Amino acid sequence: MAMMSGGEVHTWVDGAWHAGDVKLAGAADHGFWQGNLVFDGARQFDGAAPDLDLHCARVNASARIMVMKPTHSDGELLEIAREGLSRFNGATPVYVRPMYWTRSGDRSIIGGDPDTTVFAMCLEAMPMADPAEMAGGGMRVTTTQFRRPMQTMMPTEAKTGALYPNNARMMREAQAKGFDNAVVQDALGNVAELASSNIFIVKDGVIATPMPNGTFLNGITRQRVIQLMRAAGHEVVEKVLTLQDVRDADEAFSTGNANKIVPIIAFDDREYGLGPVGAEVRMRYWDYAHGS
Repeated sequence: MAMMSGGEVHTWVDGAWHAGDVKLAGAADHGFWQGNLVFDGARQFDGAAPDLDLHCARVNASARIMVMKPTHSDGELLEIAREGLSRFNGATPVYVRPMYWTRSGDRSIIGGDPDTTVFAMCLEAMPMADPAEMAGGGMRVTTTQFRRPMQTMMPTEAKTGALYPNNARMMREAQAKGFDNAVVQDALGNVAELASSNIFIVKDGVIATPMPNGTFLNGITRQRVIQLMRAAGHEVVEKVLTLQDVRDADEAFSTGNANKIVPIIAFDDREYGLGPVGAEVRMRYWDYAHGS
């Protein structure tokens, strides 16, 4: 999950770019007091912004799921994002965050009025995690008591801020235990993802990741990694995974937009270290991002 880093920020709202962290919501905005907000998170790093178009399309899809009316087409969002990125030094790592929320709604129901949908885009200078600077070269993960909800419980198919408090308490629990992140189960007890990113394991040369079942976001970087590794001749399967499957793995790594590809070097007392498949995934994704 991306948080304000205190670096350079540019905000697009009401048809224009503004320098800094512009204050956008009123106390009566439904996006503020009822959690009716969606967002997305793309990345620019080393001058590349891979799959920026897919992130722009996804925020519009999330808005529709949350019964909002997107105010811009996918293509218009892409142009706004590109214009904003041109305001930064090309070498600066930037987190691209388009977002929608509703201003008001019908007092007789819970939820915002689609006709009051508001759009803003925040571009924030934000460093990416460098595995080489992490102890052991990657993250250490543990279990958590908290679980991912099903679609019948929450709008899990949208990237909405309403889901993130649950992710945050997973992360806090893991960090309180001395770990970096948590392996999260769904309501049925199967592995869904990490608290802040998708998870992959490697066993006997086969790459496996949880099958999308409506309890977690089928990440854009996740999908891209599957495509790249299959194209490179690797067997990649989407399947039901248990905690024991993760413990028995030869390697593990995570994918997400904030930090892209990060090795998982340990799960509780199970030490993986760094493996060749995870290194290849990171290399192939970087090549893809830079057009190789």
